[in-house]
Amino acid sequence: MSEQLEFFPLQSPCRGICQSDDRGFCRGCFRSREERFNWQTMNDGQKQEVLRLCRSRLLRKLRGAKTRQDEEPEQPSLF
Repeated sequence: MSEQLEFFPLQSPCRGICQSDDRGFCRGCFRSREERFNWQTMNDGQKQEVLRLCRSRLLRKLRGAKTRQDEEPEQPSLF
């Protein structure tokens, strides 16, 4: 994969939620504990990889939520 020059420093994906889910990923930014603690010492390549992983985790969560939603039967209307 070719590298892209970054003109601005990569910003932390933190959204200020800072709560871990049952798998240990932050509910707001989807980073692991290690990724959150080491963000300041990572180089841009490492940060880009973490951002890629976060997007992947978000998409996985959204697909899972959609699947669960599709499986739930609709309640019949009373009217």
